[in-house]
Amino acid sequence: MKHPTQLFRKPFLSLLFILINTTLFAQEKYTIRGSISDVINGETVLGASVYLKGTTIGATTNEYGFYSITAPKGTYTLIVSYLGYKEIKKEISLTEDIKLNFELEEASNTLEEVIITADEDIEKLNVRKPQMGVVALKAETIELAPAVLGEVDLIKTIQLLPGVSNNGEGSAGFNVRGGAVDQNLVLLDEAIIYNTSHFFGLFSVFNNDAIKNVKLYKGDIPARFGGRTSSVLDVRQKEGNNKDLELNGGIGLISSRLAVESPMFNKKGSFLLAGRTTYAQLFSGLLDDLGNSNISFYDLNLKTNYEINENNKVYLSGYFGRDVFNISGLLDSNYGNVSANLRWNHIFNDKLFSNLSLIYSKYDYQIILDFDQLDWISDIENFNVKYDLNYYATDKLKIDFGLNGISYNLNPGEIVPSTPSSSVNPLILDQKNAFEAGAYVSAEHTITDKLTARYGLRYSTFNRLGQQTITNYANNQPVVYNQELGIYQSGTAVGSTPYSRGQTMRKFGNLEPRLGLSYKLTDKSSVKGSYTRTAQYLHLLSNTISVTPLDVWTPSGPFIEPQLSNQYALGYYRNSNDNKYSFEVEAYYKTTDNRIDYIDGANLLGNNTIETEILNGEARAYGLEFLLRKNKGRFTGWLAYTLAKSEQRSFGGNAGGPGINNGNWYNTPYDRTHDISLSGVYKLSDKWTFSSNLVYQTGRPVTYPSGQFEYEGSSIVIYDERNANRLPAYHRLDIAATYKPNRRPDKRWKGEWVFSIYNLYNRMNAASITFNQNYNTGVNEALRTSIFGIIPSITYNFKF
Repeated sequence: MKHPTQLFRKPFLSLLFILINTTLFAQEKYTIRGSISDVINGETVLGASVYLKGTTIGATTNEYGFYSITAPKGTYTLIVSYLGYKEIKKEISLTEDIKLNFELEEASNTLEEVIITADEDIEKLNVRKPQMGVVALKAETIELAPAVLGEVDLIKTIQLLPGVSNNGEGSAGFNVRGGAVDQNLVLLDEAIIYNTSHFFGLFSVFNNDAIKNVKLYKGDIPARFGGRTSSVLDVRQKEGNNKDLELNGGIGLISSRLAVESPMFNKKGSFLLAGRTTYAQLFSGLLDDLGNSNISFYDLNLKTNYEINENNKVYLSGYFGRDVFNISGLLDSNYGNVSANLRWNHIFNDKLFSNLSLIYSKYDYQIILDFDQLDWISDIENFNVKYDLNYYATDKLKIDFGLNGISYNLNPGEIVPSTPSSSVNPLILDQKNAFEAGAYVSAEHTITDKLTARYGLRYSTFNRLGQQTITNYANNQPVVYNQELGIYQSGTAVGSTPYSRGQTMRKFGNLEPRLGLSYKLTDKSSVKGSYTRTAQYLHLLSNTISVTPLDVWTPSGPFIEPQLSNQYALGYYRNSNDNKYSFEVEAYYKTTDNRIDYIDGANLLGNNTIETEILNGEARAYGLEFLLRKNKGRFTGWLAYTLAKSEQRSFGGNAGGPGINNGNWYNTPYDRTHDISLSGVYKLSDKWTFSSNLVYQTGRPVTYPSGQFEYEGSSIVIYDERNANRLPAYHRLDIAATYKPNRRPDKRWKGEWVFSIYNLYNRMNAASITFNQNYNTGVNEALRTSIFGIIPSITYNFKF
């Protein structure tokens, strides 16, 4: 049987040949191109709909507000529309190529015109467009969700969507369609963010005052993205107000924030500077007995741009964030992300748009253990160069293509004595270096009035580079099975091989085809199908759900293969009552090869030979997602339900033995059978708006003891099969009320009060359950750990 990539090669080349010929011999046509922006602040608009009335010819603006549509010679009515803005209609005579820029004016909504969807026109186009599992959100949409401790949060909002979940309080990140946290590619202005959490996951690193819009690709990932097998979260920052000075901010019980936007260079550019910080102890009751302790975070967002001329524009954006967690006399930890991106947008002509990006990203953490007198340091950083081009070939065909290269430097750990009297010996683990490259081409093609296709091909390579000495093992087995003890243990080292700096230790290459089809049943309904193959070369090493940010990343290499995933999806989509209601149902099936897992008792920290602790395996996930939304009216919201399964298995392979769980399928730590979210917003009046979230998830899989026996005076615990048990179900209810006082029309100051309660009925959801022996009774007891209960808050937000 042929590999999926082989099946796609010949058809893909044939289609590309046909498309080129179609473009060359097209009839006489002309192109309209330009940009769409906000009339108040000059922000370019992503996803605005531009189309010719009475035809199927149209487009949506890209990430930089650019659009291009091509049509036969003639007279048309050009319509520009976007959620929350007044529609623009313009009569045009298309006898030559035209450049038209538009500025959209915000609509004055009545109570009956409140909308919570990401974009009404995107929702209409969603019926026809071939992309599946995509969620588009604006900052204004995120603001409507209940605020936890006064901070609206992007990650909390996307977790209310079908197919997206988390591991409860005290865990970072999010899980998509049965995938692990490290299988999500999270981008902030194209820079990779390796850890998305503040305050143990209660907040995310995304300051909503700095966010412009968000796209989450849950499975049908465009060919321009690579390096992860589960999803892509693409977050874009605001460019800054290029019309006038603007201030946004908020003052809360726990944290405060301030964002400043202003024009620059005689309004040929602008800047955004936004910051957040905490100034009070969170849950101080937990720390009263621990002396001088501290839990806090801060972050800073920056973005500026300059328009050189009408065809060239440069951007500079950056992010810096830090968390501090200190328990006096026990633990001192800090961690954070830093990123920067220098971009150049260039318009070659009416049909060709390009973007060149130079990107830097780093995540690091430091842990100081006072009682052990040691300092643990680790980090991962990368330098990335990307060049993307959009070619609007015809009214029925758009082609995207480009390439990128990423250089990785990974420091898995460094132990330094924290005091001169420390008994700890210094240790520096081997630094790891790698280079990943990719090239892609994809097309969105309207084949008929009913059938639309999106297809593409990505080729990725990964070079594991030297400046490291690799241990050699007998029979090339870093892990072996001990038949007598019935356990896996390290293989026998038989020497080592040194690699110089830049020398290739191992090289990988993978073809990653992507295909999406949409067939319009009626003007309001369609069916879609997609296939996506992705490769992931970095692995996050973690065998515990921990509140500490011990993220150790390792690259594929001599003993670790890249993860390879295939995902198939089928869906039905329907809008009704002029898009007042919308309904989506998607089924998916995903397989992942070379998903590593850990032998029992694995030691992942401070280990220079991590290959002796892992076994290779495979994973699969499948599910059914439902999303019902009410998009307009005083009451808006959605009901999301996911029925899913996520499993993994690991055979002994060359190491011998039965593998993990005797080679049988077992639940992944992020398996959720049922996941239900109900989110609603009710606008009572111009002054009062109420919102709430209700969340329910099946409990997280865990491994419990199933028995014990006495051996030489010691109690030995017998454990059940891996992840065969579950924590109690996770559920909570959040509510919020927003009050906007009357203000004089001639005043620019806008203020509002936000009252919120996180976890209204004080559900003590279990973060973990451990079993310890009571020294007084000698009986093993279960200890349930919960991190957050009910959390009320009040925040004052302002805009000037």
